[in-house]
Amino acid sequence: MGSKYQKSVRGPLTLWAFMLEVTLILIFFFFTSYETSVKEQKKLMRTYRDFQDVIIMAVLGLGFLNTSLRRHCWSSVAFSLFVLALGVQLTVLLDGFLNQLSLRKMVLNLSSIQISTMSATSVLISVGVILGRVNLLQLLLMTLIEVTAFSATRMVGKEVFNMDNHISMMYIHVFAACFGLTVACCLPKPLPNEAEDKQQTATSPSLFAMLGTLFLWMFWPSFNSALLDIPDEKKKALFNTYYALAVSMVTAISVSALAHPQGKINMTHIHNAVLAGGVAVGAPCYLIPSPWLAMVLGLLAGLISIWGAMYLQFPHLAVGY
Repeated sequence: MGSKYQKSVRGPLTLWAFMLEVTLILIFFFFTSYETSVKEQKKLMRTYRDFQDVIIMAVLGLGFLNTSLRRHCWSSVAFSLFVLALGVQLTVLLDGFLNQLSLRKMVLNLSSIQISTMSATSVLISVGVILGRVNLLQLLLMTLIEVTAFSATRMVGKEVFNMDNHISMMYIHVFAACFGLTVACCLPKPLPNEAEDKQQTATSPSLFAMLGTLFLWMFWPSFNSALLDIPDEKKKALFNTYYALAVSMVTAISVSALAHPQGKINMTHIHNAVLAGGVAVGAPCYLIPSPWLAMVLGLLAGLISIWGAMYLQFPHLAVGY
């Protein structure tokens, strides 16, 4: 079977993707080196588990979450992996250049890859708004623009507003949602018939989207605590994120069934609301002193997300993902 892309899209996509990858390889060759200190090697084994959790959350969680569209089931997984792999490479370089503000060789370690992976997930969140309305070439351009903008805003937050790594990363959900909505508003309207067909959902892909939701739910505490170094803060972040997620899960299922005339659960509500608690406590998770406060935030976030899924225009955009 031939490609469904028009020739005008296939040519630039192949050419630009290949040229961009070659360019990134050359920049890595001239401007990067590995961390070789003994201290960093000891730290590696302590942080590798968090790094693995973040990778699983990005690849499997966000990859499967975007499979609910009938025409984009497995293609969505490939698109997400393509965007993530490209975004991580670019963000590693951007963070290095922006932090040292020179053309000296930057030192790469596990932390830089982890932060870059977390930053690149901003694109995967934004994709939830426009999936089915854009092609892969447009996603490539969107990736270049969004990771650059997010890295720049993180640097401004740290340099101007004295944010630490954790706080500067946790507004990623708001940034990505606003960026995705902005891109969606810039797309031509009304959509052609073919594009509307691509946005239709189906039962089987929705099951894989639920699998992505489960991966995100399991590994979200690691995401919220990954950039915290003080043990007590990390412990609070893990516990508070779990309690908030648990309450938002119960809230999502209960309210979804209550809102349906026959008491059935709407999977769109579940995809939107079960993760809302993790988003709500993202920034203050290490500051919340008692679990009941995190649970209240999870309850409110779940209710707001259900309302958004019912009444807002973009059903594929969760409050978190």
